[in-house]
Amino acid sequence: MTTLKPATELAAAASRPYPNDSAAYRQARTALLAEEIELRRHVERVAAQRRELPLGGEPPPYRFRDENGRTVGLDQLFGEHDTLVTYFWMYGPQRERPCPMCTAFLGALDVPVRDIAQKVAFAVLGRSPVARQLAFARERGWRNLPFYETVGDDFARDYRGLAPDGSEWPALDVWVRREGRVHHFWAPELAETADPGQDPRLAVDPTPLWNILDLTPAGRGSDWYPRLEY
Repeated sequence: MTTLKPATELAAAASRPYPNDSAAYRQARTALLAEEIELRRHVERVAAQRRELPLGGEPPPYRFRDENGRTVGLDQLFGEHDTLVTYFWMYGPQRERPCPMCTAFLGALDVPVRDIAQKVAFAVLGRSPVARQLAFARERGWRNLPFYETVGDDFARDYRGLAPDGSEWPALDVWVRREGRVHHFWAPELAETADPGQDPRLAVDPTPLWNILDLTPAGRGSDWYPRLEY
């Protein structure tokens, strides 16, 4: 088993001043660097623990409709892969426009999904007809994300995308196919665990928007959210 060097030791060796850094800045930055190293290591530990999860339950035989009007099962969304990532977005038929937060997340994936698809399958699921979802996607300039309509609401209800009162929630799910059977592998369960003053978020947050803002002095703040139009 590899023994890791202490984060403080690595930080002290790696810390290099930028032009005109003050001693106070460099000291604080080196301390922060040690915390960033610890955070990176913790992220790796969590990812390793996630990979060791046993197989989750087998889903019921849900049906989805693709852009060609064909009805397909969840197993058909895998294509050639044995892993599938799905994102249920808040764009049901009752919504005039989709959720801005879902839109910000999906917009950041439209280009890299071509790379993601080399390793795993990816599908966007919504309760609106595929044509409606695609019309909005083209409006945003998206070209690569695959969209599917859920047939009925069972999937959305079962996998925490649809509340009893009809409210929608985003739902990110990972599925695996083993020996011809589909299993649920992972989904975030952090929604009701947010600390005071925080919006619900994943750990690690997969949205580049928030990660970039977290690097800035003001952070992500508490009084701004993305919009569909500016």
